[in-house]
Amino acid sequence: MNKPENVTAADYAVRDISDAAFGRREISIAETEMPGLMASREEFGASKPLKGAR
Repeated sequence: MNKPENVTAADYAVRDISDAAFGRREISIAETEMPGLMASREEFGASKPLKGAR
């Protein structure tokens, strides 16, 4: 994954953007191994029912 040249801390809501490739790989694995999660994501994704939850 290419890293943007002019990046500031405010551009991302993650601690370390260099971990992005690892995170993408983990998401890819989850999409394959958890079809129920992906169905929920498709059904409820647009409404963002957990927005703001911690």
